[in-house]
Amino acid sequence: MSLSPCEYPSRRSAVLATRGMVATSQPLAAQAGLAVLQAGGNAVDAVLATAIALTVVEPTSNGIGSDAFAIVWDGGKLYGLNASGPAPRALSAEVLRAAGHTTFPERGWASVSVPGAPDAWGVLHQRFGRAPFDSLFAAAIRLAEEGFPVSPVISRLWRRAGPVFTGTGDPALDEWARVFTLGGRTPDAGEVWRSAGHAATLRRLASEGPRDFYEGALAARIAEHARATGGLLDGDDLAAFRSEWVEPISVAYRDHEVWEIPPNGQGIAALQALGIVEGTAMHVSPHGSAESWHYQIEAMKLAFADAYRYVADPRVAEVPVVGMLDAGYLASRRALIGERAQTHGPGQPRGGGTVYLCAADRDGMMVSYIQSNYMGFGSGVVVPGTGVALQNRAAGFTLEPGHRNEAAGGKRPRHTIIPGFLTRGGAAVGPFGVMGGEMQPQGHLQVVSSMVDHGLDPQCALDAPRWRVAPDGVLLEPEIGGAVIDGLRGRGHRVAVAPDRLDFGRGQIIRRLESGVYAGGTEPRTDGVVAAW
Repeated sequence: MSLSPCEYPSRRSAVLATRGMVATSQPLAAQAGLAVLQAGGNAVDAVLATAIALTVVEPTSNGIGSDAFAIVWDGGKLYGLNASGPAPRALSAEVLRAAGHTTFPERGWASVSVPGAPDAWGVLHQRFGRAPFDSLFAAAIRLAEEGFPVSPVISRLWRRAGPVFTGTGDPALDEWARVFTLGGRTPDAGEVWRSAGHAATLRRLASEGPRDFYEGALAARIAEHARATGGLLDGDDLAAFRSEWVEPISVAYRDHEVWEIPPNGQGIAALQALGIVEGTAMHVSPHGSAESWHYQIEAMKLAFADAYRYVADPRVAEVPVVGMLDAGYLASRRALIGERAQTHGPGQPRGGGTVYLCAADRDGMMVSYIQSNYMGFGSGVVVPGTGVALQNRAAGFTLEPGHRNEAAGGKRPRHTIIPGFLTRGGAAVGPFGVMGGEMQPQGHLQVVSSMVDHGLDPQCALDAPRWRVAPDGVLLEPEIGGAVIDGLRGRGHRVAVAPDRLDFGRGQIIRRLESGVYAGGTEPRTDGVVAAW
C-alpha cells in the first residue's frame, strides 16, 4: 500500500500512529474517544465515548434515539452487532394504505421505530469494555451542558432541516424547534449550542445504565409522549428490545476479504457489487477512469436491484444471503454487464442522516461503528425535557403488499447504515465506512477498490472523486473532468454533475500496515478528523 502524497483535492496523506486512533466526522467527538484511549481504555471504550459525544455535537445525523451497528475485531475474531429496532407492534401497513399512503411516511410518529443505540452502548461495553461505563459519558455531558461551537458542515446540514420541522402543525414535532433552534433559527457555524435535557438524559444513562431507556424512567417518558401526541410506540415495545449478536458476512476481493453486517442492513449490496466487479477487467483500467467506473456503476445497479427486492428482517422474511453471495450467482450477474449502460432488475438467487466512526488501540482491537437517526434529525419527534430525538427508520419499509420488507409491527425495516471491515488472509486490516443513505454501499465499493486495486492510502481513497447511482442516471462530483463525463455518456450513461459534495457520503478509514502502524483517513467532505497518539 502506497503512502505517497495524494493527488486528490485535500492533498493530505494518511495520519500515522502506533498507540491508537479514532476517526470520525466531528473533531470534538474524536477527541473524546482519544482521551479514553489515553486514559487506558480500549478501542470499544473509545468508540462508545465518541458515539455518545456525537449525539450532542452532530445532532443533524444521530442522537440518543438512533439505531446502531458494529463490527468488532478483538485481536483474533470478528463480531457483529445489530442494534436496529423494530416497528411498534401496533404498526399496520394495511391501516397506512387505507389512510391513502402509497409510500411510507418519512416524518412524525408513523416513522418511528424502537431506537437501538443505547442498548448497543451497554452490550458492547459489557462484552468488550475496559473503562468504567459512566466515564464514557463525561465528555458528552460536558458538551451538552456547557455548549459547543457548531462546526461548518454540520451547520449547513442543520440549516437544511429547519424548514422540514418548523410550522408543520404536528404537535409531536413542536419540541424540535424548542430544542434545536436558537430563537426559531438554526445555529450558524461557530455559534454555541447546548441542551440541558440532553445532558440530563446522558447523566441518567451513565448512572442507571442503558436499560433505563427501555424499562425505566426514560422509557416511561417516551411512552407518555407517544400517548399524548398520537404515537404507536409504547412501553412494551421498548422493554422487549435487545440488540442481536450476528455473524458478519463476507466476499473475497482480490487478496482481501470484505466484511459487512448481514440483513436487515444493505451491506450485502456492497459485497455483491464487489463480487461482481472482482471478475472483470476493472482493476487494470486507470483509477477514476470512465472504463473503471462503467464496471462499478453497472455492478452497483445489479446489486441494488437485488437488495431492494430481497433485503428485509430475516427473523420475519426469508433473505437468500447465501444465494446472493454465491460465486456462480455473482458470475451470472456479472455476465449481464456489457459495453453499454443498462437497466437491471433483480435476479433469482437460490434460497438460503448517519455518523460513522472507527477506532483502534495499541493491543490490536479495532472497531467499525455506525449510528443514525436517518434523513437528518430523524422523525422530528423529540421527547420533551430529554433531548431525545427519535429516529425515522420505519421509513425504510415499503407499503407494497407481499414484499419481504412490507411494514409490519414488530418487524425491523430494511436499513441503510453499514459498517465495513477488511481482512487479508484472515488477519485484520481495519475498519472502514462511508455514511449517507443509499451512497453507503456505493462508497464501500469505491474506497475498497481504491485501496485494494490501486494502492491508495486511506486518506487518498477518501479524497478521490466519487460517482453515485441515482434513479434517473449517474451523479458525479463537480471536479470530475470532461473526459470521464464524455466516456460515461459514450457508454450510454445518463450523467449529471451534482453541485454539492455533501451528497456523496462521508467516510472514515483505519488501516493497519504490515509494520503494525495504523494509517487513518478522514472525510474531506465534512468536519472530520483522525485523532491519534
